[in-house]
Amino acid sequence: MPSKLASLGHSEAASQQPTPQRCLHPEGSMLKGLLPSSDEEPVPCLGSPAAGDRQGPERSPELPLDTPEQVSNEDPQAQARPFTPKPPPPRPRLERALSLDEKGWRKRRFRTSREDLTVRNGASPSGGSLQDETPRTPARSGSPPCLSASLQEIPTARRAPGSGGPSSWGNCLSGMISTSLDLLHREGASAGSAPRLASLLSLRPLPAMGRNVASEGLRTANKVDPDHADCKLRLQARLFRVHSSLGPGRPPSPLACDDCSLHSSRSTFSLLAPIRAKDVRSRSYLEGSLLASGALMGADELARYFPDRTVALFVATWNMQGQKELPPNLDELLLPAEADLAQDLYVVGVQEGCSDRREWETRLQETLGPHYVMLYSAAHGALYMSVLIRRDLIWFCSEVESSTVTTRIVSQIKTKGALGVSFTFFGTSLLFITSHFTSGDGKVGERLVDYSKTVQGLALPKNVPDTSPYRSDAADVTTRFDEVFWFGDFNFRLSGGRAAVEAILKQDLGSSVQALLERDQLTREMQRGSIFKGFQEPDIHFLPSYKFDVGKDSYDTTSKQRTPSYTDRVLFRSRHKDDICPVKYSSCPGIRTSDHRPVYGLFRVKVRPGRDNIPLAAGKFDRELYLLGIKRRISREIQRQQALKSQHASAICTVS
Repeated sequence: MPSKLASLGHSEAASQQPTPQRCLHPEGSMLKGLLPSSDEEPVPCLGSPAAGDRQGPERSPELPLDTPEQVSNEDPQAQARPFTPKPPPPRPRLERALSLDEKGWRKRRFRTSREDLTVRNGASPSGGSLQDETPRTPARSGSPPCLSASLQEIPTARRAPGSGGPSSWGNCLSGMISTSLDLLHREGASAGSAPRLASLLSLRPLPAMGRNVASEGLRTANKVDPDHADCKLRLQARLFRVHSSLGPGRPPSPLACDDCSLHSSRSTFSLLAPIRAKDVRSRSYLEGSLLASGALMGADELARYFPDRTVALFVATWNMQGQKELPPNLDELLLPAEADLAQDLYVVGVQEGCSDRREWETRLQETLGPHYVMLYSAAHGALYMSVLIRRDLIWFCSEVESSTVTTRIVSQIKTKGALGVSFTFFGTSLLFITSHFTSGDGKVGERLVDYSKTVQGLALPKNVPDTSPYRSDAADVTTRFDEVFWFGDFNFRLSGGRAAVEAILKQDLGSSVQALLERDQLTREMQRGSIFKGFQEPDIHFLPSYKFDVGKDSYDTTSKQRTPSYTDRVLFRSRHKDDICPVKYSSCPGIRTSDHRPVYGLFRVKVRPGRDNIPLAAGKFDRELYLLGIKRRISREIQRQQALKSQHASAICTVS
């Protein structure tokens, strides 16, 4: 195009024009270019498409302006008086938008919902592209919305070479002047000074295209000049994902980046902290083992996930009575209505568990969903324990260890005993024990013996080092860990007989619970210091969890007439004061498949940073169970949708 314009100043072009005209510079300098007559083939001019590229007689909008006087042929060097262009017409200027062809329109980029909200609020959307800087024209019937009047973004209409048409030099001149005035108006507005037409008429390369211009025709037109400064940048592929479905209140996608930049790999919005390359090169296992800084279990990682250094813990115990039938829904147990948020760690202990242990674990995984994984599960006869953790926290756990104790005289019968599971989370060691003590109203001494056997017989920890060995006691496993949770069916009863207990139960719940705890055998023994030394129990505000008729809310109506009691308990102990804060302590009256009601507790546990000098679990979890739980959730959702469809269809048939 510049070569064609330059050729207009030669003598050959002058000889072909009987009545030449000249475009003048507003400051008095003359634009070297002769204008052809209207009866000749139009010559391409600045701002207009090439003759061989036009398809039809598309006319650019003509603006009223002061045209320069014609210069006589006798004095070709005469200076014509300068002309002053009139300001551009007020918006809307949809004539230029209507010149878009179908292909160019379909490839254009629409504003996202965030940009559209920004424009409505009166601010210009972010982005340095030419399209964003162009004033938006209001929509009119018959024209698509969100169009820009930018010169580079308007696809050029094409015409077969050599084909004639009604286009004239006047159309070319009007299109050139209209485009020039448009760019002149924008340049003057951005610079805050008087517009300069000389900067527009000078033959300089087109400005760089914006990153969000989507027209392939325009990208090709911008790459024809290999010497252009932005050519190589445009040749490279770009990764720019426009999420038009994002609402105005959501942050932009972190995947929107520029792969041509060295800093493109850094996310613009992410909870993950960037990792410097030099840190990766200098990282060593020895550093995390000896120093607190730079460790996987160190303070930096702990602050990223837990700024307040407290983890949400769920602990539950349930005597299933060996029932094969499981409750249809475990939401009441694992996701109680009192808790708005799910917990970080779930530990569930079962006594007299169901015959199909794998089915029980699958139900736990199905209820918690894909956000959680089974970190560890263990069994000792009919005692089960399952530990589930959020899947993004499995990297901060040590190897999980377990140990068992049988408290019956005949060790082959494993219905009574204890199961312990321990591991270190960051720098805090955790121990979970579930027990089933000897039953019977008057067998308090046997239960005390069961406790002593358990604290002496659990061989934990094994390979994971003790975080505070100077505080440990070889005769008591509970002293070798920072935080200890002991839960299960301890079988401690309410003394005084069933008649007295039933009389108390008829009173108000608040006063009756306090009166019942005065008869509780476990509370009395803990006050004496004969059992669970150093342990605490959250305040009880629920009815006794034992013994109910299966499937009913009434206490034992059989001939044995067992006394209602708080047999199922959750206790805790900590090396450091106030490290464990009880949040909720309650039972699940809606689960009636056993003669026991499940009892659970919600806790906030303080976590301390650690070092990498321990055997790490390295993300190990039960992958098979994880996939099985996901399949169960999908199947359940499909069944629910089919049930809704059938219900809707039956309702329609009934109405018809």
